[in-house]
Amino acid sequence: MKEATGELNMTVVTVVAIAAIGAFFYLLIWPSIKTGMALTSACNAAGTGPYNMATDDGTIDCDNGVCTYTDANGTTNTKTCAG
Repeated sequence: MKEATGELNMTVVTVVAIAAIGAFFYLLIWPSIKTGMALTSACNAAGTGPYNMATDDGTIDCDNGVCTYTDANGTTNTKTCAG
C-alpha cells in the first residue's frame, strides 16, 4: 500500500509540474510568439503598400514597410518589414 501511495504522490507532482510549465508558456511566452506571427504575416501581406486588418484581439496597420500591431489591451508593437 505504501508503494501505491508513493506512486500516486509522484503522479500528482508530475501533473502539477506539467500544469505549471503550461501556464508559464501560455502566460509569458505565447503572447510574444503570437504578436511576432501577426506582424510577420502582415508584413508578408502588405509588402511596402498600405495594409489594415482588424483581428479578434487587436488591429494591424502597415504603411511604407512598417507594421504596427495594437492588441486588445492597447499595447503597441512595431516591426519594420524587409522590402
